Amino acid sequence: MPDMLVPLYRSGEWKDRKAALAENGIAIRNAIAPERAPVVKWIYERFGDRWASEAECAFSKTPTTILVAQRGAEMLGFACFDTTALGFFGPTGVDEKQEGQGIGTALLIETLKAMQARGYAYGVIGGAGPVGFYERVVNAIAIPDSVPGIYADILRLPQDAE
Repeated sequence: MPDMLVPLYRSGEWKDRKAALAENGIAIRNAIAPERAPVVKWIYERFGDRWASEAECAFSKTPTTILVAQRGAEMLGFACFDTTALGFFGPTGVDEKQEGQGIGTALLIETLKAMQARGYAYGVIGGAGPVGFYERVVNAIAIPDSVPGIYADILRLPQDAE
């Protein structure tokens, strides 16, 4: 999976998805420090220890660099930035029971806007899974020769060896 580059200065061209979700009772917002334990646990249970580790990193910053999607007190998804490296978007995930509602798209857009607000002109989507999705939604382009990139020598637990 290649890394992808996103021109954040084009964020005005991205369709706002947050308002439509709000009409259905879904909020997208920055997580705050007191939410660290339940959010990291939720991520660990659904996406594993690597993404939970990156979420821990996102909570170590003030303000945090993790956004959450929620309906009432129910967590639906998350997106991080500036965890593996400065200027990197991800990881991001949505509970599989909640897919298809536009939550992932809204998290992507709102997180990239947060990166732009912090002064980034470009964002990097590290190890982008759904390349076509990122191309379509935010005009991301694959970075040549970016596989395996920053993740080449990542430590793994024996049961995670590939």
